[in-house]
Amino acid sequence: MSRKKNKNSLSTFVNTILAIFGEHPFKPMNYKQIAKMMSVRDAAGKDVIHQILVTLCNEGKLIEDRPYRYLLHPDFIREYGPKPQYVVGTVDMKNTGKAYVIPDEEGEDIFIAANNTGKALHGDKVKVAMFPKRKSKKNEGEIIEIIERAKTDFVGIFSISHGYAFVVPDRSSMPLSIFIPRGSYKGAKDGQKVIVHLTEWPDNAKNPFGEIVKVLGNPGENNVEMQSILAEYEYPLEFPKAVEKEAKAISEKIKSSEIKKRRDFRDVFTVTIDPHDAKDFDDALSLQYLPNGNYEVGVHIADVSHYVQPGSAIDAEAQERGTSVYLVDRTIPMLPEKLCNMVCSLRPDEEKLAFSVVFELDENANIVNKWIGKTVIKSNRRYAYEEVQEMIEGADGDNKKELMTLNDLATKLRAIRMKEGCINFHSEEVKFILDENGKPIDTYVKVQKEANMLIEDFMLLANKTIAETMSKSNKYKDYTFVFRIHDEPNPEKLSNFIQLVSKLGYSMNISSREKLVKSYNALFAAVEGKGEKNLVETVAIRTMAKAVYSTTNIGHYGLAFPYYTHFTSPIRRYPDLMVHRLIERYLIENQPSVDKEEYEELCLHASEMEKRAAEMERESVKYKQAEYLQDHIGKTFDGLISGVSKWGIYVELKGSKCEGLIRYADLNDDFYYLDDENFRVIGQDYGNIYQLGDEVKVRVKSVNLIKKQLDFEMVGNTTITKKKKR
Repeated sequence: MSRKKNKNSLSTFVNTILAIFGEHPFKPMNYKQIAKMMSVRDAAGKDVIHQILVTLCNEGKLIEDRPYRYLLHPDFIREYGPKPQYVVGTVDMKNTGKAYVIPDEEGEDIFIAANNTGKALHGDKVKVAMFPKRKSKKNEGEIIEIIERAKTDFVGIFSISHGYAFVVPDRSSMPLSIFIPRGSYKGAKDGQKVIVHLTEWPDNAKNPFGEIVKVLGNPGENNVEMQSILAEYEYPLEFPKAVEKEAKAISEKIKSSEIKKRRDFRDVFTVTIDPHDAKDFDDALSLQYLPNGNYEVGVHIADVSHYVQPGSAIDAEAQERGTSVYLVDRTIPMLPEKLCNMVCSLRPDEEKLAFSVVFELDENANIVNKWIGKTVIKSNRRYAYEEVQEMIEGADGDNKKELMTLNDLATKLRAIRMKEGCINFHSEEVKFILDENGKPIDTYVKVQKEANMLIEDFMLLANKTIAETMSKSNKYKDYTFVFRIHDEPNPEKLSNFIQLVSKLGYSMNISSREKLVKSYNALFAAVEGKGEKNLVETVAIRTMAKAVYSTTNIGHYGLAFPYYTHFTSPIRRYPDLMVHRLIERYLIENQPSVDKEEYEELCLHASEMEKRAAEMERESVKYKQAEYLQDHIGKTFDGLISGVSKWGIYVELKGSKCEGLIRYADLNDDFYYLDDENFRVIGQDYGNIYQLGDEVKVRVKSVNLIKKQLDFEMVGNTTITKKKKR
């Protein structure tokens, strides 16, 4: 045999061995196992295999996992291992630099080591090459392609050190600093908050490059921090000039020809009931006593669609924003101020255009008749919730008879709703008392009372009626429409919730939807006034699917409505404006259906913007809570244990709902370990237990205003008894 032939044969031998290791990338094997797989039985052949394994190990293609047992080096798995599977998904980046990819299709999350992220960032749409799965190990892979960047603008602190400039992003999900070349500072000074735009990421660079696009100001200043929140979520800080120009040109005067087209409610008793600091009044209620003993109740909604036309600059901007955003100290409206606070707003003693659902209700609040159409109204009075609540509780006031009639009907509507299977969710809202500079001087939890529910009940009725009218009609049931849908609870989350409440001493029956709903409502009644109330209600809400907008109706699980939409807030929600246009197009103008695909895209965008707005609002609350406690470092507060984790114990303060972390290192009376399954931590020596819902006293240790983080120290736990040291 020639030397060349010998060499080729050896090469084939080597490749065969590597292919075997590639088929079993996580199985350590010795030369005898390899020989058996290759059907080599003679001693000389086995010796050759042994020598090849040693050589491959020296070359770095194999690693010696244990004496004389070898594994394919991870760097060569792709070359010699099984052909990789590819998965498309979204990156969930951690502050350590490692990540998980959430697949678009159903399946387990994929772990991505920090050195395999391929310059992907949080939220990016990516393609992942899957690694061969190890036995009883999690899915793992490598990002090989960035399909779509989630964002390229980031908020952070501008820093200059040793002649180099970087922006350190605020978000922990962006673990890399962004390098800023000279000439791209835009006047930013060391330590200032800025918005940076990611421009490139050279192949040989560890960090991405960027340029400053806006200097926000000094961190810790109220206006800077609020603008930072908006900028981080890429919500516009101001309206484009073209939008402001269009808004300015809109006349507040209503033409007599327009009034003639509409049903006239100007002489009918009509009121608005809103928060005391509200400026945009998008709904009003009217009441008439009918000769037959029934009641005519009109739900009148600001006719935004009359003023905001499709294709206009105002409409394009409203569509992009999707919703108004309500930060603690300011509202960032969907529409320009002239429209939301003046032209469209149903202000008292002013003639206004409305889109209305008018009901004839009997004494038991059953619907006898209904009418949907365009109206003109004139509100007699603007009420704050507090004023109406005082009357409900016995105080005298203007138009008390009419308001009590409306409240009585609302109470009956609520009872009907609960009887039909509505889940009685309650979520507490944190409110702040601010000084003239926007700094919180006090905080409290807003309690929803009957006056709030009065309005809510009629709005729910109107939304439900609009959706039913479209869906139950033979003419319109196949027309494209915008629904507010809410899916069934996630089974895994529901199971975890049942486990949690059982640890707290409560039980739930999930054998049917009816029994589950009864269990939910019974549970909420049982925890009322107890320490675990907020915990149970918060986690209960998290078990539920998120309500979204869609052109495909599946009903609303939480409300127990087969058909539901959003019609009642077009000043602050774009889907409501879409619904107004569709109702006018179908019911009034008798036009054919719109394109379903186009409207589904609008629904998806609106749902995403709603989610984003909720996150912004939470961020602003967290900032104000941190700002409030900054002046209370060292002070002691009563709180409830709201969570346990591998980092420590989370405690939520009573009254302010500020949540902070007690690190295990600061629990110096014992060494504590996490009992995750039972939602508690246990002291190793004394057996002390801290569990969810426990009432505790804590001291404010430190406040990180920039990161919105609170650290507490344990002062006492009234629920535990120290045991003797074992």
